[in-house]
Amino acid sequence: MFTAVSVVVFDVNETLSDMSPMGERFREVGASNELVRLWFAILLRDGFALAASGDNGSFAAIGADVLRGLLSGVELDRPLDAAVDHVMGGMQDLGVHPDVPEGIRALTAAGFRLVTLSNGSAQIAGKLFGDAGIRDEFESLLSVEDAPAWKPARSSYAYAATSTGTDPGGMLLVAVHPWDIHGAARAGLKTAWLNRTGDSYPAYFEAPEFTISALTALPPALAADAQNKTPH
Repeated sequence: MFTAVSVVVFDVNETLSDMSPMGERFREVGASNELVRLWFAILLRDGFALAASGDNGSFAAIGADVLRGLLSGVELDRPLDAAVDHVMGGMQDLGVHPDVPEGIRALTAAGFRLVTLSNGSAQIAGKLFGDAGIRDEFESLLSVEDAPAWKPARSSYAYAATSTGTDPGGMLLVAVHPWDIHGAARAGLKTAWLNRTGDSYPAYFEAPEFTISALTALPPALAADAQNKTPH
């Protein structure tokens, strides 16, 4: 039985936030900006490993420890701890992608309830959206800090469903990460892959219901889908 989407759930890191300035933070301490991708990949890997073993780690704590290991062999322009603090501080100064404010406002105007479900902190998400002038568009900012485990564990999406009082089938996860799309689909959510980079979607993951290149394309895609599924 078809359940209409009422709640749109957003991943935050890279999906809504533009993390490209983090490379400059690495350069500012004397490291290569290329390390940012490796840092983020290891951070996610280790967070996933903790989730798989029944633990729930802190995004900031894991990120700092991974960073300390990566920078320990680099000739830095300041002490290691100061370099770690400077790079990690960049997460609080990120902005949203240019398409985000218009897309978010169009979704709320269309009557959708909006929430986040981030592996990062709700506090950083709040600052991100406040700076962009869209904090009030979100009903709540959910973080896996308050869930049993990180995404893509099923329990993280169940936490979002319980928090919003919504059946998973009435929720749509929007993310740039295919692993997040897969996890949400397995948990019963509908999914929208925000393909900002033009990459191909991995065949080994559950395919998304919607694929868009900008958030502004989501409201008309949802409207068209609802129209197609409305009995005539």
